[in-house]
Amino acid sequence: MVWVKPEGAEIAEVELAAGRLAATGTAIGGDPLPYRLEYELTTGDRYVTARLLVEAHGTDPATGPWRRWLELVDRPEGEWTVSARAEGRVALPPPGGDAAELRGALDCDLGLSPLTNTMPALRTPDATPDAGPAEYLMAWVSVPDLAVSPSRQTYEVVRRDGDLAVFRFASPGFTEEIVFRDGLVLDYPSIGRLVSPGVSGS
Repeated sequence: MVWVKPEGAEIAEVELAAGRLAATGTAIGGDPLPYRLEYELTTGDRYVTARLLVEAHGTDPATGPWRRWLELVDRPEGEWTVSARAEGRVALPPPGGDAAELRGALDCDLGLSPLTNTMPALRTPDATPDAGPAEYLMAWVSVPDLAVSPSRQTYEVVRRDGDLAVFRFASPGFTEEIVFRDGLVLDYPSIGRLVSPGVSGS
């Protein structure tokens, strides 16, 4: 899958099977500074996040190369672990965060990535506009600094048309309508638009 973005692009290999998702991806961006990012995502049953591994790196003209790593693990009992480290000097917040604040979250949300918006949509394939908004607590990862924090978000079906579904997504101070096809992001206007689909699995 390839999404083009207002600043950059993202490519991901996605596998869906038996209520689980596995993906590896690469993204490039330029805000607040140029960066390249690689990630690996795996879920358990019902597309609940099991592990997210992210690496971001770039070169600051003033201080030279920098690199950051973040690993999030969601244990079956709902407790998260957060591991992070950084190399080089760059004007970004430190990576990582307080795992205790993520307790009860089902999903991760990787900043500026259309992929991680798919889990709530995949989990509710039959939701209708009459169902009202569904609220989720997310482990939100800021990019490219890789700081993680809790984020309350809602997903509400606005309309459906065959294999297309439009969800109204909302987080504090932000609202957007996202178009999904078979549970995967087709168009997220401020984040990315799918130009090359490609998903394996059954």
